[in-house]
Formats: sequence, structure tokens, C-alpha cells
Amino acid sequence: MRPLGRKVNTWIITITLFFLIILLMDSCLQFRMSKKEVNHYFEGKQKKGVLYTYTHDHQKINYLSVGDPTLPLIVFVHGSPGSLSAFIDFMSDSSLLERAQLISVDRPGFGESNFGYGEKSLQRQAAVLKPILEKYKKNRPVILVGHSMGGPVICRMAIDYPELVDALIIVAGSISPDLEPNETWFRAPLATPFLRWILPRSFRASNREIYHLKPELQEMKPMLANIKASTIVIQGKKDVLVDPRNADFAKKMFVNAPVELVTVEEMNHFIPWSNPELITQAIFKLLDQKQSSLSKR
Repeated sequence: MRPLGRKVNTWIITITLFFLIILLMDSCLQFRMSKKEVNHYFEGKQKKGVLYTYTHDHQKINYLSVGDPTLPLIVFVHGSPGSLSAFIDFMSDSSLLERAQLISVDRPGFGESNFGYGEKSLQRQAAVLKPILEKYKKNRPVILVGHSMGGPVICRMAIDYPELVDALIIVAGSISPDLEPNETWFRAPLATPFLRWILPRSFRASNREIYHLKPELQEMKPMLANIKASTIVIQGKKDVLVDPRNADFAKKMFVNAPVELVTVEEMNHFIPWSNPELITQAIFKLLDQKQSSLSKR
């Protein structure tokens, strides 16, 4: 074979391998469960999870619901990347299901909610999740739990729809614009049409929203004083992905809401998996508060 022919073959093989690697990464790094996997998870469990979808403002939203619709409602909002599966073990927790209906959502761009097409606007993310609150509120307490990127999303929901939100649990949430790391040097190129296609779809959606997060937080910062929902902030001091000082920022900025900080010295960012009991305890505490408040009326 001539040298030119060998070079052409080498390039063809290299490009083919490159695209195969991209497809493999996309397949392996989805951070979501299929409907079949979700149904399999609930096999043998006393209360079954049911998947629902709806469309709002051209966004398809997928969510999982478990439990008694007459009890208080807990809505779990995952980080980035992620999906409703991030809270799947909470969805089968019998102690929680005795006291609340549980919903876990796929945020825009993740899971089965327009997978790969992230939404940069916190306001629009809050708006597309609003129909869940409207459907299930029904004069009962609603508690939002947001991990990481889910933290600013639930804050925006409490700001825009205070009548639908009674309490917040912010778990390692990125809410301070001044504490956001400077990552534009690599996020900006990966957000361009020329390069974003090389990212797995979950990371493509994640990069889009995180790249735009700082200006979104700057816009939301003066609105934080409008939050009146009781709030518990759970934060690890060993978190290297979200600055632990975000917890103190919440305490400072939520001037019209009761705020409790739960900080753990040796805890990292992945609290829903490493320390799920802290989230469960926070839910029970807020449920007790709401129940006590209702009984005094």
C-alpha cells in the first residue's frame, strides 16, 4: 500500500474511533434511569412509583410520584448533571411515605425532560416546574428539596411562586454569585455550537446551565429577601464543588425567612448519597413545624 493510502486509512480509523468513543461516553454518562429500570426498582415495594410527563412552554417535563396525595408534598430537585434517579432511594423510604407524598423531577435537559437541551434561565426552570406545584398543592404544605444546582432552582421557585412553596431544604446549593468559581475558560468554548456536540448529552445540558449560572445568580440575589419559606441549609465543609460559604450567604440574605444551618466538618458535596439521613431529618423537622403551625390555628 502506498504511504498516502496508509495515511488516509489511519485518519479514517482515528476519526471512526473518536466518534465511537463519543457515542460510548454518551451512552455511559447519562445519569438517568429508564422507565423499565424505575419500574424494576419498585418491584416488591409496598408503594409503587408512577412516572408522569407534561409539556409546558415547549418543554417536556418528566417526574416520578409516590405516596398518598392527601399528605404533605415533598418535591426533590436534582443537581447538574443528574435526574430524578438522584433521589430514588428517598422515594421508597417507608418512614417518609408515612408522612408525605414524594415527587422527584427531571429538570429541563436531564433524564427524560428534553435530554441534552439544558435551560440556562432559573426563572424559566422554575416556571416549567410550577405546574407540578399547582397540580398537587391542594391546601397542604409543600417542601422543596434542592441539591447543588437544584438549590438555586428551588430558591427561584420560592421567589416567583411563594403561594405554592412552604419550606426549602437547600443541600450543598450554589446560590451566591460571588462564590461561583471562574470556569469560563473551559465552559465558554464547550458552549459553542462548534464544540458542544463532543460532550455527552448530560454534560452538554449541565455545561449550558452552569456556564450561565453566575449572571442568573446575580439577577436573583436582590430577590432573595422576598423568600419567606422556612429554610434548612445542609452543607459539608469539605465540599470542593460548591463553596461551603454558600450556607452563610443564605443565612445573611434570607432576611425574611427563618433559616437553620446544618454544617458538617468532614462532609463532601454528595450528601444525598453519603448522608441521606440529614435530608430526611430536615424533612421531618419541617413537617413537624408545619403540623404544629396548623394545629395552633
